[in-house]
Amino acid sequence: MQNFTNQEVLNWQAFMQVKAQACKDSRLTNFYSTGAYHGETKLKDIDFVALDFETTGLDANKNSIISIGLVPFTLQRIACRQAKHWFVAPKDKLHEDSIIIHGITHSDLKGAPDLLRILEQLLDELAGKIVVVHYRRIERDFFDAALRTLINEGIVFPIVDTMQIEADIEQERPRSFWNWLKNTRPISIRLASSRSRYNLPNYPPHDALTDAIATAELLQAQIHHHFSPDTPIKKLWL
Repeated sequence: MQNFTNQEVLNWQAFMQVKAQACKDSRLTNFYSTGAYHGETKLKDIDFVALDFETTGLDANKNSIISIGLVPFTLQRIACRQAKHWFVAPKDKLHEDSIIIHGITHSDLKGAPDLLRILEQLLDELAGKIVVVHYRRIERDFFDAALRTLINEGIVFPIVDTMQIEADIEQERPRSFWNWLKNTRPISIRLASSRSRYNLPNYPPHDALTDAIATAELLQAQIHHHFSPDTPIKKLWL
């Protein structure tokens, strides 16, 4: 089957149907068979799920997922009682510099399941929803690379990236003459910095579940300030 990049997908509904027929793993077949929203579906009618990975590094081809957090939400509410969190056994070694960032140690991962053991449950949590992340290169690339290693099939699905939304908003914001004259540094679009612009509370960073909740709140704020509940999902997904 031809490989597609997310930039080439114009009709996610049709794409998911094709993938459901083409993939060999039954878990992926079930995931794709659930389908995708029509691009004209309004944001207020979407079931989202915020997803966050903590990893052993930044290279999806060399490093591993070690923690997964997710939480379902809509524009109106975040379903914290339905949130999920897993530690995952890594395929490579934990390095001291990554431990300093996310605080996940060898003892936290002792007895943690392989990603393959929780794959069906994870896919069930994502199926039929719009996945929301902050910086898609982590969740999209790591998930795809991990499945190519585990089951010899990758994965792709529509995604909303709150970091990309914030970058687009800041790029379109007019700069004052004085800011141009002073050549000020580009504004930060990291998760915590982005949240601060909407007066959202500070959360401890680099915990997969906390970051998933933080991402869900950020998207709600971005839509409230810059879009409309009637905006079609095709304006935001990638």
